Amino acid sequence: MTTTAATATTTVITNIASLVTNDPTLGEGPLGLVENAAVVLDGETVAWVGPTAKAPAADETYDAKGHAAIPGFVDSHSHLLFAGDRTKEFNARMEGRPYEAGGIRTTVAATRAATDAELEANVTHYLREALLQGTTTFETKSGYGLTTEDEARALRIAARHTDEVTFLGAHIVSPDYADDPAAYVALVTGEMLQACAPHARWVDVFCEKGAFDGDQARAILTAGKAKGLHPRVHANQLSYGPGVQLAVELDAASADHCTHLTDADVDALANSRTVATLLPGAEFSTRAEWPDARRLLDAGATVALSTDCNPGSSFTSSVPFCIALAVRDMGMTPDEALWSATAGGAAALRRTDVGRLTPGTRADLTLLDAPSHVHLAYRPGVPLVTEVWQRGARVR
Repeated sequence: MTTTAATATTTVITNIASLVTNDPTLGEGPLGLVENAAVVLDGETVAWVGPTAKAPAADETYDAKGHAAIPGFVDSHSHLLFAGDRTKEFNARMEGRPYEAGGIRTTVAATRAATDAELEANVTHYLREALLQGTTTFETKSGYGLTTEDEARALRIAARHTDEVTFLGAHIVSPDYADDPAAYVALVTGEMLQACAPHARWVDVFCEKGAFDGDQARAILTAGKAKGLHPRVHANQLSYGPGVQLAVELDAASADHCTHLTDADVDALANSRTVATLLPGAEFSTRAEWPDARRLLDAGATVALSTDCNPGSSFTSSVPFCIALAVRDMGMTPDEALWSATAGGAAALRRTDVGRLTPGTRADLTLLDAPSHVHLAYRPGVPLVTEVWQRGARVR
């Protein structure tokens, strides 16, 4: 493994068999594919892309040796601020036997008991794991503390690692308020929000039966907006409900999960800026119904693919794995799945500087041990990511 610091020097990466730019003006189709391509990195920024034969001179040259190149993955939905383990719960689920050990509440107890250093070590570990699989931009949430102090410290830790930090005090009703959900909503929209808002960009809520209903979710998201946080919503994962419509109403950046959708939900997403973020790792790990990506795409909705990395329902940091699932079980083509895991994830974060390889975007690039990005779905489970550049620095 090689690590080099990003400097002002320019680097040209040549002999790329197939380059995904996600810019149709630069190459073929929606992915803007360029064959036998080159990319010039200038510090942290992409300076030029095009055919290798036309590449300008640079201070350094790196030979891609016929590998495919894609933008770094943009994982727009994860839950990395946690402690503890839920192996027994997963094992029981896979064996088809009941297991009553608290679910999210188990993780809440372990997270509250963990030290700051332990939480930071966990985040660092899983981020490195994701980076080595090509993820160069990620979002992560609080939601396993559910007290003002624990939510705020989770966000402070997360903010040291990413700008895409989400306040999810409304993950579930805190066990401390099990008999008074209204009082917990008041805490989330009051004291907890006040303490957490300075450390976050986003506010999220789990709008679902057993968590927060539409009115509670609207109150939480509206309070977050008043504090300068932009909404995203855990919507329609376990059942039909108001989450998607609420997300669109409030111009949320994304409605995440989107497993149970009415025609009106699909139409609302297709006619809005709200991205439908699909999280196939959750369906894989719970043996639940797959989201219908084909239905959303055919309607014209913008779709993102992300890992939902969390200890209970989707304990994977691998975007390539999620791409393979989306192609196999959700009706996506390999091209659509890759776009959704890069440019789609960027759209779910309202970003234009990542998820693409075009002049002026951030120099986040992944080389695959394959001649085409299609191998991500064609060869599921194979560690194809061989080189990663993040902000112009080669980190793998």
